[in-house]
Amino acid sequence: MKDTCVLLWEETIQPGATWSHVLKRGTALRLTDIEGGANAAVLLYNSEFPVERYNMPDTLKAQHISRLTAGTALYSDMGRILCSITEDTVGWHDPIGGVAGPALVKAKYGELNYQTARNGYHKNGFDSFVVELGKWGLTPRDLTANINFFSKLAVADDGGLTFVEGHSKAGSQVTLRSEMNTLAIVNTCQHPLDPNPAYAPKPVHAEILRVPAPGPDDPCRISRPENGRGFTLTERYFL
Repeated sequence: MKDTCVLLWEETIQPGATWSHVLKRGTALRLTDIEGGANAAVLLYNSEFPVERYNMPDTLKAQHISRLTAGTALYSDMGRILCSITEDTVGWHDPIGGVAGPALVKAKYGELNYQTARNGYHKNGFDSFVVELGKWGLTPRDLTANINFFSKLAVADDGGLTFVEGHSKAGSQVTLRSEMNTLAIVNTCQHPLDPNPAYAPKPVHAEILRVPAPGPDDPCRISRPENGRGFTLTERYFL
């Protein structure tokens, strides 16, 4: 896709910052882990009808997966596909770890507020998402499951989850092609299970690209029979 896409916009999302944009159908969002070890927590909504939003259980069970990578479709709770992962140099992204709230960040890193540290204060993903949702007329009730791009969790035999350190290297990329007009909200706070005792979120570079529409042999469409039906339902929405 890199040979046929057109760069429309780019910027760097600073460590611990939150960014949002409506990805138009026919565009894609490419995220790059600049330094290595970044975490990009992402929420997805139908921008025209935001009660339709990314559904983690349906995404995983429809494709018989517990991780996200290239060829994966990201389903809404209406059975449509909000975005597809068309490129991925990491190979594993966490769909189940969630984000940290203020109590967890305070317990792990100590309290450092804006009055003391200005923009260097300790941010948390939950509050950051709530603030960004408010800019689009949404409330805390609209906060749903997020994806943690560039992060990996290992599952033990007893079901315990362990954060895999050093998983994403500097320059790692993942590209989300927007199959609908999709509100994407990105936060770069640390993963809630990151064992690093220091508050040290990493920056992520964001690029918005114009990309070709998926054809009948698109890898995301044909990776699962369910995805073919999801693409058909999505395309019918725009007739």
